[in-house]
Amino acid sequence: MSLWLAAQPLVLASKSGVRAKILQAAGLPVEIKPADIDERTVEARGGAKAPGDAALLLAREKARAVAALMPGRLVLGADQTLALGSGRFSKPADRAGAREQLKTLAGKTHELHAAIAVVRDGDVLFSHVDAARLTMRTFSDGFLERYLETAGDAATKSVGGYQLEGAGIHLFERVEGDYFTILGLPLVPLLHFLRRGKFLAE
Repeated sequence: MSLWLAAQPLVLASKSGVRAKILQAAGLPVEIKPADIDERTVEARGGAKAPGDAALLLAREKARAVAALMPGRLVLGADQTLALGSGRFSKPADRAGAREQLKTLAGKTHELHAAIAVVRDGDVLFSHVDAARLTMRTFSDGFLERYLETAGDAATKSVGGYQLEGAGIHLFERVEGDYFTILGLPLVPLLHFLRRGKFLAE
């Protein structure tokens, strides 16, 4: 007997393996269909200035893009932004980019904003944005090289050059906020919506 009550799996409009694993671990069947949108163009057109607003805009547009291709299906879009003061970070393009981002973040507190949106047939049924504050410790260049070697490609897969659920935890001295928000998917609010909508057992 399953907790999931809908006839078809939840569609995840993301290629994030971490988000898929979070949903699957919570007992939700997931069909992965990454959204094909130009994020920078969407941001420029949407005019979102604040990091949380930008994450929410992108989550909604990802879900809408996939929902347009899959009529009747429940589609989850998600996005995450990193802000250090007034500065915004994107995923580093390569190891050198990850190194520079981590050097900039070292010894400072930054914010991660994670947003989700659930769309069906063009209608936004639910959206939510949450934030977490993370303080990175000061570390030596030698440690940074060891970290980048250990993290490998993972250093370029997430904004900021780290994944907290992996070797990235060694970079921090303080973490404030919901764990799932930090991973890029505020899970508890999503589950609450799905129960209210009778998609999940109560």
